[in-house]
This record gives sequence, structure tokens and C-alpha cells, in this order.
Amino acid sequence: MTKAARTAPAWVLPVLGALVLAGCSGSRTVEPLAPEVVAEQIADALQEEVGVRPVVACAEELEAEVGAEVVCDLTTEADPETIYPVTATVTAVDTETGQVDFDVAVADAPEGSEGPATSTEPTGTG
Repeated sequence: MTKAARTAPAWVLPVLGALVLAGCSGSRTVEPLAPEVVAEQIADALQEEVGVRPVVACAEELEAEVGAEVVCDLTTEADPETIYPVTATVTAVDTETGQVDFDVAVADAPEGSEGPATSTEPTGTG
């Protein structure tokens, strides 16, 4: 039985993440966000946007630096064999509060397909 490749819509969503602050007063740094925390926040944002909670797994932490990226795997419980790359990109870091904002972009096509590249056009405001 052959599976047909499905094209998923591309999502770009802003996500707010809280990170741990480290250091002395006046010279605080924001620690990277753990892979499981990034995955949870991506899943939360996508569930809010589309109404279905995806399964997201990230292998690396997300550095607390504007422009830092991590690519994670996104699947659904209904189709766990089809994996979509999802990229989290840091857009802002607040060293006073420890908050890190990042956008989430889901690829238009699953891994291994010859579909279009990841879309970076926002689907809403945030």
C-alpha cells in the first residue's frame, strides 16, 4: 500500500517562552530553552492556531539569542510516520524578565518530499 504525500499548510506563529535567568544583578544572561520546553510551546501554539495538538520533538535546545534557530520534528497521532520539519526562530530576548519570543514555521511538505521550502509568511497577527 502506497501512502500519498500530503501537503500541510505552512504556519508561522509567534510564541512566548520564559527562560531561566542566570548571573548577578546588572549582568544577567538568559539560559537556553530546553528541547522539551521548546517542543511543548510549539505544540501549544499550533494547537491554539489549528485546533489539533501535534506531536513535536526537538533534539536540541534553543539558544536565547535573536536569530537563533532549532529545527524540530512535527507529526500527528493520526499519522506518526509523516514528519514535518518545524523551525523555531528567536525574535526577541528580554534579559530583565527572561522572556524569549520565537516564531514557529512549519514546512509546506514532509521530510524527504520534493515539495516547496518552508514558508515564512505569517498566517495571522501576534
